[in-house]
Amino acid sequence: QAQLVESGGGLVQAGGSLRLSCAASGNIFNIGTMGWYHQGPGKQREVVATITSGGTINYADSAKGRFTIARGNAKNTVYLQMNSLTPEDTGVYYCYADTYVGVVKYVYWGQGTQVTVSS
Repeated sequence: QAQLVESGGGLVQAGGSLRLSCAASGNIFNIGTMGWYHQGPGKQREVVATITSGGTINYADSAKGRFTIARGNAKNTVYLQMNSLTPEDTGVYYCYADTYVGVVKYVYWGQGTQVTVSS
């Protein structure tokens, strides 16, 4: 069964750092874009950062200069290094991946990992 498994969330003080990891397993081949989304309390899910299979990276404005996204050598893992965390970064972080079979796009989501930043 295809799935994304995240790890690395937790509780950290403001100004601290966390590193999130996500690994794809099962029948997910030729992954295109991977990324991270953030859903704050009572808010909609929003993109934090994405990275394509070719290495093109995009960050949300709130992540620029603080967060770094990277993919593993096998291209089926993605990491998010989060520095200088603030309470506004609190929420659930979801891993994202997509792949194409012909012209059909398949999207996968992880189960989410909680990040709590205390002030």
